[in-house]
Amino acid sequence: MLALTQDRYGGPDRLVLDEVDTPVPAENEVLIRVGAVGLNAADWHVMRGEPVLARLAYGLRGPKHRIPGSDVAGVIEAVGARVRHLQVGEVVMSEVDVRGLAELVAVSEDYVVPAPAALTIQEAAALPLAGLTALRAVRDCGQVQAGQRVLVNGASGGVGHYCVQLAHHLGAHVTGVCSTANLDLVRRLGADEVLDYTEVDPLAVTETYDVIIDLVANHPLARFRSALTRRGRYVAVGAGTGREGQSGRLLGPAWTTLRVAAVSPFVPQTLVPVIAKRTRTGLLEVHDLAVRGALRPHVARTYPFADAPTALAHLEAGHVAGKLVITL
Repeated sequence: MLALTQDRYGGPDRLVLDEVDTPVPAENEVLIRVGAVGLNAADWHVMRGEPVLARLAYGLRGPKHRIPGSDVAGVIEAVGARVRHLQVGEVVMSEVDVRGLAELVAVSEDYVVPAPAALTIQEAAALPLAGLTALRAVRDCGQVQAGQRVLVNGASGGVGHYCVQLAHHLGAHVTGVCSTANLDLVRRLGADEVLDYTEVDPLAVTETYDVIIDLVANHPLARFRSALTRRGRYVAVGAGTGREGQSGRLLGPAWTTLRVAAVSPFVPQTLVPVIAKRTRTGLLEVHDLAVRGALRPHVARTYPFADAPTALAHLEAGHVAGKLVITL
C-alpha cells in the first residue's frame, strides 16, 4: 500500500510517499481503508521531533513510527475475530495515534466509532483528536455552566473552533479571540462577542470571565488571572507553538503544565492544564455531539494525498482557521 513515510526528524521535505507492507488486523482490530486524514498540531511536532522532551516517546534518533497522522475516517475493510462493535463496510472515524497517512490502517476497535451520518468523510476525519481535546477543556476542566462568561483565546483554530461551539452549546456567554480574517467564522460558530487581537487587548477587560480557555499561551499567566473572577478557572490547552522560549522548545506543553502546577496552590482561582486521552467513550461522546449539531467541523482546505507535505507546512506556519484535511 501507499503511505507517507519519514525516517528522520525535520521539515516536510523529509516526508515521502512510499510503498509499505499492508497491515494485518489483530483479533481486536479493524482494518480501515482511509478516505481522509485530519491534520493536528501534533503531526508537525512529531515530524520535527519537537519538543525535545517528547522524543522519549517519539523516538530518540528518529520517529519510531515512520507513518505520521493521527485522525482518520474511512470504511472498514476487515475485522478481527474478537471485534464486537463494528462490521465490514461501516463508515467510521478514529484517532489512531500515528500511522494515519496511509491507504490502510489497522487500529483497535477501542478507538474507532461510527462517523456521524450528517458529516462528509473529510469533516469526520477532522473531528476525533481536536473534538476530544475541546470536550475535555470545556466540559471537564473548564466545568462551563449556562450563564457563565467564557473567553476562548485562539477561537478559530483546530481545537478552538470546537471550544467555541461547546461553550455555546452549554449555554455560556462566549467571547472568542481571533484575527481579523476569522471574525465572521467565530461569530457563526456561536460566539456572542468576538475580539480581534490585532486591534484590541483581549485581557484588558472591565468585566472578568468565569472561565478562560487558552489555546495560544501568548500572555503571561498573571495577565490571564487578572481577567478571571476570583474563583474563575483558567484552562491551558497545549502551549501555543511550543517554541516560545528555550523552555517551550525543550518541554512544549509540559512547560505550561509545570507553570500552572507551580502557581495553582497559591491562588484562589483554579488553574488546570488539559491532558487529553483517547477513549472509545470520549469518541462516542464527540460523535453524539456532532449528531445533535453541537459540533460541526470547519474544514479550511483539503489537499490530495501527494500534497500532504505541503499541508503539514501550511499547518506548521500557523493561523489555520479550523482544520486541514488530506483526501485519499
